[in-house]
Amino acid sequence: MTRTVYVNGDYLPEDQAKVSIFDRGFLFADGVYEVTSVLDGKLIDFAGHAKRLQRSLDELQMANPVTEEELLAIHRELVRLNDIDEGLIYLQITRGAADRDFVFPKDPVPTIVLFTQSKPGLAENPTAKTGLKVISIEDLRWGRRDIKTVQLLYPSMGKMMAKAAGADDAWMVEDGHVTEGTSNNAYIVKGNTIVTRNLGTEILHGITRAAVLRFAREAQMVVEERPFSLDEVQAADEAFITSASAFVMPVVEMDGAPIGSGAPGKVTARLREIYLDEMRKAAV
Repeated sequence: MTRTVYVNGDYLPEDQAKVSIFDRGFLFADGVYEVTSVLDGKLIDFAGHAKRLQRSLDELQMANPVTEEELLAIHRELVRLNDIDEGLIYLQITRGAADRDFVFPKDPVPTIVLFTQSKPGLAENPTAKTGLKVISIEDLRWGRRDIKTVQLLYPSMGKMMAKAAGADDAWMVEDGHVTEGTSNNAYIVKGNTIVTRNLGTEILHGITRAAVLRFAREAQMVVEERPFSLDEVQAADEAFITSASAFVMPVVEMDGAPIGSGAPGKVTARLREIYLDEMRKAAV
């Protein structure tokens, strides 16, 4: 079945969708993106993603071609047209097409593209019962990781490094401390304390991260937002990641050594349960 996608105001079959070869997203990775999950046909934390999208655009002095209300309508229409019950909606906005020049073009017309990915069983991912294996790699990305740009080559390389090592993902390390995963925020648990990197330019300001930390505090868990080392990972009782597509997912091994018991922990399982329950209630 051919998906219906959205390109610059039009809903089109995916094989008819086109973007200019002069688009700066293609030539310079001059663009930003968001991924919103769909559960039970409804959008998870849409307002959070829309707010972060606007922040990313503002940081790059890029115009938003749609209002938040229009963006919500587009998301809902794509869910309807593609009959998505569980899945993802990918959104990308670039500065638009212009003659190739490093200098930003004057008064460009942004390009906006959205498409869906059907993911049946997204919320019941069996990996939540077994956990992920990760490796550590040097963080070689640019310094503005707080902007959700389409510059994803190094994270993609990191995924391939993990695959070559027989692992599921990589956690990136800078100055001896974990920054984040290739496409997720990283956490360790020691006792009743959850530790995750504090917000800054070094990591993406995760929308799922914000919700999970809020729920953790409401559940009387202790949260420390600070850098943590690889030694702390190995000494932790549990570890996990969060992202829009994985929600809360346990990590059971780092660089070939088990974390804690080597099995998903109770804190991680409880946070995943709370997150899915609360997000389903608030979905739009």
